[in-house]
Amino acid sequence: DYVVVKMIPDNRLPPRHLHSVHTGKTFAVIKWESPYDSPDQDMLYAVAVKDLVRKTDKIYKVKSRNSTVEYTIKKLEPGGKYHVIVQLGNMSKESSMKINTVPLSAPDALKIITENDHILLFWKSLALKESNFNESRGYEIHMFDSLMNITAYLGNTTENFFKVSNLKIGHNYSFTVQARCLYGGQMCGEPATLLYDELGTGKDSSATQAGRGTDVAAIVVPVLFLLLVTLGIGFVLLYMRHRRLQNSFTAFANSHYSSRLGSAIFSSGDDLGDEDDEAPMITGFSDDVPMVIA
Repeated sequence: DYVVVKMIPDNRLPPRHLHSVHTGKTFAVIKWESPYDSPDQDMLYAVAVKDLVRKTDKIYKVKSRNSTVEYTIKKLEPGGKYHVIVQLGNMSKESSMKINTVPLSAPDALKIITENDHILLFWKSLALKESNFNESRGYEIHMFDSLMNITAYLGNTTENFFKVSNLKIGHNYSFTVQARCLYGGQMCGEPATLLYDELGTGKDSSATQAGRGTDVAAIVVPVLFLLLVTLGIGFVLLYMRHRRLQNSFTAFANSHYSSRLGSAIFSSGDDLGDEDDEAPMITGFSDDVPMVIA
């Protein structure tokens, strides 16, 4: 024996398993399930989005018969904080969650140029890669003194450079540049950080790596140049010696050239010392000749 039981749908139940699927800079994809399985009619949901920074509310209506509902919340702000509430249109029990959108990227190519009594921070415009950033918003700069363990707000600018003065010798500093924070410092961009060593070097950490490569190049390039110069001088000396030997041989051959025979005549060495043939030969000593020893 068996019996079939059909449960009466309860529209007062809240949506189930509300969660975020993907979050970007200006949008968020959320998903939830209906209060009960296999709805037999369209269900109207109310999606309330509360901006926790601006203190504003927006309500969106979503109609679906599916057991699983996916919805994209648009027109959000980078680095924003939101409280999302989903419930049936009859104001039943609700499901809620919090969403933080992705902040703006950090500025690229942050560099330091050292002057006599100050330094200049340079970076690329954030508008080159962030379509949601307006230069009128500007940037803000912070400095951390590791020796004093103090973080200071230096100011903001709409330019792509910033002048920093009154740095103390012997202190190490960290500078951060980011899109200016909005609404009480709650909506900020990602910071770009750069270390600066004031121990008499006046170089930042990124410049140190470049400096090491420059030092190596400063050593290798002169050595290679000297090697090339030495090889060139060696080839010149060899060439000059070869030409000198060739000229000496040519002169020697010309001095022994016989126009009558049409060839050069060289001595074989048998005729050497002919001038001494008439000299008397030294003969052996006779036993009758006394030897005088001085």
